[in-house]
Amino acid sequence: MAAPITYRLMEPGEEARVSDLTTRVFNEFVAPDYSAEGVREFLRYVHPDLMAQRSQANHFVLLALAGADLAGIIELRDWDHISLLFVGRTYLRQGIARALLQRALEICRSRRPGLAEITVNSSPYAVPIYMRLGFEPVAAEQIRKGIRFVSMRLTLSLRTSETPGS
Repeated sequence: MAAPITYRLMEPGEEARVSDLTTRVFNEFVAPDYSAEGVREFLRYVHPDLMAQRSQANHFVLLALAGADLAGIIELRDWDHISLLFVGRTYLRQGIARALLQRALEICRSRRPGLAEITVNSSPYAVPIYMRLGFEPVAAEQIRKGIRFVSMRLTLSLRTSETPGS
């Protein structure tokens, strides 16, 4: 029987573990659509040292754990922008991304009760995933520093119990 999924904030010292999961999933699903410049830029962004710096400033990372195994992560900036959302291959299609988003929204709304929207710059690969979570594209695909992305947003209801994309 699979271990139940638990959720908690990343603790100092766990950045390498989070970076490893993010890098593995990125390399498998996203990197094939990116230029060499984009891959380098992304891998620089998820370096554990930079993740630690962001976590001490204006970001937080929420973990999904299956027992001791890291199943997925979400990182948000300024309580309203998803920087990273990755789920390991073994845990895909189990509702983990949706649960990470819902729990992250609870944290964001506790800091910003009037929060009206969450944004993300989605890789082309993840656009359909974000759409299933209730996000809508707000601009055509762009490329910056080799990173291909589509700007998307999720408009939030004032009801805190509403689950996005359901």
